[in-house]
Amino acid sequence: MRLKLNTKILLGFAVAAAVLLLTSIVSYRSIRQLTVHTKMVEHTYQVLQAAEHLTSQVREAEWRVRGYLLTNDADYLQNYGSSRQKVEQSFRRLAQLTADNPAQIERLDSMQVLVLRQFANMQTLIRPRQALTPSSMRTILDTGRQTMRAINGLFERIKSNEMALLTERNRQQTLYETIAPITIIVSAVLAILITLWLFFKISRELTANEQLQAQLVLTNQETARRIEIVEHLAAQVLAGDYKVKIKDKEQDSLGNLAGLLNRMTQRLDESFGALENRNKELDQFAYVASHDLKAPLRGVMTIVKWIDDELSAEISPQLRQYLDMMKGRLARLEDLINGLLAYARIGRTGQKIEQVDVQQLVSEVTEMVVPAAFQVTIADPLPTLLTDRLSLQQVFTNLFSNAVKYHHLGTGTITVRCHEGKKDYEFTVADDGPGIAPEYHEKIFLMFQTLRDRHTAESTGIGLSIVKKIIDEQKGSMRVNSAVGQGAAFIFTWPKAAANDKVA
Repeated sequence: MRLKLNTKILLGFAVAAAVLLLTSIVSYRSIRQLTVHTKMVEHTYQVLQAAEHLTSQVREAEWRVRGYLLTNDADYLQNYGSSRQKVEQSFRRLAQLTADNPAQIERLDSMQVLVLRQFANMQTLIRPRQALTPSSMRTILDTGRQTMRAINGLFERIKSNEMALLTERNRQQTLYETIAPITIIVSAVLAILITLWLFFKISRELTANEQLQAQLVLTNQETARRIEIVEHLAAQVLAGDYKVKIKDKEQDSLGNLAGLLNRMTQRLDESFGALENRNKELDQFAYVASHDLKAPLRGVMTIVKWIDDELSAEISPQLRQYLDMMKGRLARLEDLINGLLAYARIGRTGQKIEQVDVQQLVSEVTEMVVPAAFQVTIADPLPTLLTDRLSLQQVFTNLFSNAVKYHHLGTGTITVRCHEGKKDYEFTVADDGPGIAPEYHEKIFLMFQTLRDRHTAESTGIGLSIVKKIIDEQKGSMRVNSAVGQGAAFIFTWPKAAANDKVA
């Protein structure tokens, strides 16, 4: 897998940084260890010096006592009193210096016991008004010499131990004195090598990128030219010209796209031609339905009216019932034909986009289709929007008519509500009728579906289908919220801006 230039640069700098960090850590640790071992060497010298000073103070005190005993000259004892204090200070100093060495502490404790014993012997020898026999004095002096030899032996062991430590610490110090500059030099050399390597790689990649960019410029220019041709074809298709073709024989993605677009325009040309023929057939059907079907229907209705007007006195009650049923069926058949025509024309006729005061429109629909026994209540202020007035009027007309037609009482209330959303308005038309069971909430929007017996209410079952199709054309949504005995609320959304820009 080939890495990008930025990735290579980042990886190179990461490696360089890691190497420099590692060598820096090694250098730091080397210098740190050098410092530590230097301090340890100094510490060893301090221990040796303190031990030597302690031993020399004991020897000096012994020398003063012997001088006094030989000459009986009190001047020898002039500084003897302070010698013991100095010795005690030296012991405390050595205890601090050897706190990290248990063996030395043990030797120091033994040495302190011997020194105290030696000072006790010397104190006995110089104590005034005390007569000592020559034999006693020799015994004390022999004991002093033996004690002093033991003290010197302990001093030699302390010195020997410290000298061994000094040798090892000198060796470690010499080692780190050698390692520290080497690591610094190696770090500098590695940094220079890595920097040179990065410079070489980046220079080579930049040169390759410049060549690639020059090639890409040429490719982009050629691609832009070919894309302009495709855009021109798309513009021609939007303008309704489906015979336009692209001449592009390149064997690449754009060439394949050009071939697909050529086949697409050919299919569109064929499909729109077939669609135009179908629309003509539908227009012919609408003409036949509106004239050839409705003309004989009106004739039959006229004959029924003549029978009712001229033979009303001779018609029996049973025949009157049949005649009334015939009138209802004929009226339903006319409504069905008008509904089918209205459903077929939705979305095929031009829309007249205008400012519509929905409050005023609802009032006009109320006057047209709502009987005086029913009351229409507007719960929220209704907006003014730019839309097709006729389509919105059809929606409210059908919903109000249904609320009145299917009400189980002779009087009722219709409530209109409105909620403003970001891109649309949500309208609610609610009634206090018998309600609709949840299992029929989807069924009622299908064509020719009615929930009541056709003998009870002359209904075509197409009104809500028209409403649903109009709202779908406006890119809105519709649903019903109802339960048996709780009335029905039809909720639909209507866009703030016209969904269709066609103007009649």
